[in-house]
Amino acid sequence: MLSTTVTAAEKRRRLRQALAGGELLQFPGAFNPLSAKLVQQKGFNGVYVSGAVLSADLGLPDIGLTTATEVAARTQQIARATDLPLLVDADTGFGEPLNLARTVQALEDAGATGLHVEDQVNPKRCGHLDGKAVVDDATASRRVRAAVDARRDPDLLLMARTDIRAVEGLRATLERARLLVDAGADAIFPEALRDLGEFEAVCSAVDVPVLANMTEFGKSDLFSARQLADAGVRIVIHPVSLLRVAMGAAARALDTLRTEGWLRGEVDGMQTRAELYALLDYASYAHFDATVLTAGDVLTAARTGQPPAHVAG
Repeated sequence: MLSTTVTAAEKRRRLRQALAGGELLQFPGAFNPLSAKLVQQKGFNGVYVSGAVLSADLGLPDIGLTTATEVAARTQQIARATDLPLLVDADTGFGEPLNLARTVQALEDAGATGLHVEDQVNPKRCGHLDGKAVVDDATASRRVRAAVDARRDPDLLLMARTDIRAVEGLRATLERARLLVDAGADAIFPEALRDLGEFEAVCSAVDVPVLANMTEFGKSDLFSARQLADAGVRIVIHPVSLLRVAMGAAARALDTLRTEGWLRGEVDGMQTRAELYALLDYASYAHFDATVLTAGDVLTAARTGQPPAHVAG
């Protein structure tokens, strides 16, 4: 009712188990707890918490302006709302290795199932913008080791993201991926690869799961789940897709409202009241409320000797 009954530890165990199988796992990005509930209702494998989406939700560009506290708070909100595993964008860790270690533990406490830390310089920027810069091998490796050392639950999935493809090319990406795995990364997120051949190359270069970012309007072409699975990819995220769809629909509705003065023509495309109530599980709240009131009335009657108000007279 109020929150998931699946513990963070159990979600982590389930994700590890799923990654041990052969299925491609799909993690759409949720922009709030309600959309995370929708992702679960539609039968996906997990939920992604995007730094770009959090920034946009706060009215900010994705250029390293959010804080670890804000990311942890959003993680906790979404983790409570869904039974699904939750993969969280931890950017560069929000500081030096000691700051990164605290970020890992904060996200672990917030209910993250897994998280990824990247090798951009601070302040970072969206992985599909030009002008990125990455840290050297030693710094990248140190970030991963700090995350591994800070983790208390060994099932917390620690993924290393590398943005080096846009800076130094594919060969450097393969070398960086191997370095990050040697440092202890459980999975690799190679950002902004150009084609399926590059995904195949990364998957062949490491013996840990590889993630693909299928964000629209980015540097990578968009590939289907089947194409990515055939290339060896194990997790695919669609980080900003739901936000883009929702904002596109909202913009069109506002245009209609502004020009026509009402939204009657948009009603057929809206989520209905019944659908919203079902997604929120209103019935469980009503049952709980009725049960508590009934029990309270009985206790009051026993204490006062007076019949409950709803049966008096």
